[in-house]
Amino acid sequence: MLAFPIPGLAQSVDLPNPFASPLPTLDHQRKVVMSLSERSPDRVNEIISNVGNVQKFYGTDNVRIALVVFGPGIHAVLKNDNPVRPRIASLLAIGVDVLACDATLRTIHLSKNDVIPGVRVVPNGLPAIVELEVAGWHYVRP
Repeated sequence: MLAFPIPGLAQSVDLPNPFASPLPTLDHQRKVVMSLSERSPDRVNEIISNVGNVQKFYGTDNVRIALVVFGPGIHAVLKNDNPVRPRIASLLAIGVDVLACDATLRTIHLSKNDVIPGVRVVPNGLPAIVELEVAGWHYVRP
């Protein structure tokens, strides 16, 4: 175990060195869900980098990652006029599940036909996160 001091706490927190049991494997994949609800290209790129860093840390076979996109973040998964489209395509290529909120799409008068191929549309982004958590996924807020 690693002792990890946290400012403001009297004691340090013990963290696994570097993995908890069971170790992340194909049979015991870590399941991580992250959200993207901002439109700022800098923030979108930070979140996409975080997704890539998590996958790189665990290895492609040892982790499943879902990126749930809603609100202003929906622009990151649109086909047209999208500066981060190549980065979203690269996430899809490495097996990240990118889930777009249909409620947001409908609010801006778009449909699943307007998203990058490979992006899956879910009825609503926030409940998708809740349901993934109930199913054992870990929600990480980058």
